[in-house]
Amino acid sequence: MIESAFDFRTRFGNRYFPNPIFTASGCAGSGRELSNFFDLKELGAIVTKSIAVKPRSGRATPRMAETPSGMLNSIGLQGPGIDQFLENDIPWLVSKGARIIVSISGETVEEYASLARRLRGIAGLSGVEVNISCPNVENRGLVFACDPIASRAVVELVRKNMGGDYPMIVKLSPDVTDIVAIAREVVSAGADALALINTVLGMVIDIEGMRPKLAGITGGLSGPAIRPIAIRAIYQVHSAMKNIPILGMGGVVSGRDALELIYAGASGVSVGTATFGNPTAALRIKSELEVLLRDKNFTSLEEAVGAAHD
Repeated sequence: MIESAFDFRTRFGNRYFPNPIFTASGCAGSGRELSNFFDLKELGAIVTKSIAVKPRSGRATPRMAETPSGMLNSIGLQGPGIDQFLENDIPWLVSKGARIIVSISGETVEEYASLARRLRGIAGLSGVEVNISCPNVENRGLVFACDPIASRAVVELVRKNMGGDYPMIVKLSPDVTDIVAIAREVVSAGADALALINTVLGMVIDIEGMRPKLAGITGGLSGPAIRPIAIRAIYQVHSAMKNIPILGMGGVVSGRDALELIYAGASGVSVGTATFGNPTAALRIKSELEVLLRDKNFTSLEEAVGAAHD
């Protein structure tokens, strides 16, 4: 029996990826730990932990707390800084044949611009994720992604300094009143695609110690608990901008979860928190998703994107 042809590819900007399952930024570093369990080439792409201009030590401990159907983290974007990252992580990922999407973060608009300049023309990159869910120290700590004007300023400057070598995927926060309004601003400013969603701001309290469990007080909620929020955000944005690719994420632990995000409008799915319990979760999700799409008689991933809108 000859198996029917199936096109599992997905596209973000000017790049095609062989399958739609990516890692989620912050949950797998630069892939070194995951490479002990499987070949990184098997995933659509590795999205690195967000990189800053200078090394960051992150927040004080404790940084993580378990929650119902998820986890709360307050890592504080700990990382080596762009110099060490370009010297060590990029060459290593290239040697493994991984498709690389570098996530960048900054505290000022100029820091984003500086990172974009450093990445311009780097061989082996498949894209850049602009994580604007960071506090803007120039504007009293307001998160960039919560302000359409600040969001536009970052994206315009990243586009100007990065050029058009790689697709620019802008990561948005769900902690806004109108995510479609923010999405429209960053797309009009030059974003090729959107990443939806970042973690949801949350907090837990130790009732015995009568204090917050995290040293940073609040943290980002991830895991299955936030999946309905991710689906809602993806659906709303896809309804408004059907031609803009969306990298969906938020609580995906199975192929069925991934398919739900795709039906909502995602062209790709990032897997994050699930890897803490099972380092090979992304591979299992990829396999389950392909079987589901074939069983439902789709001949390509693209056919299924946004199916819930028809």
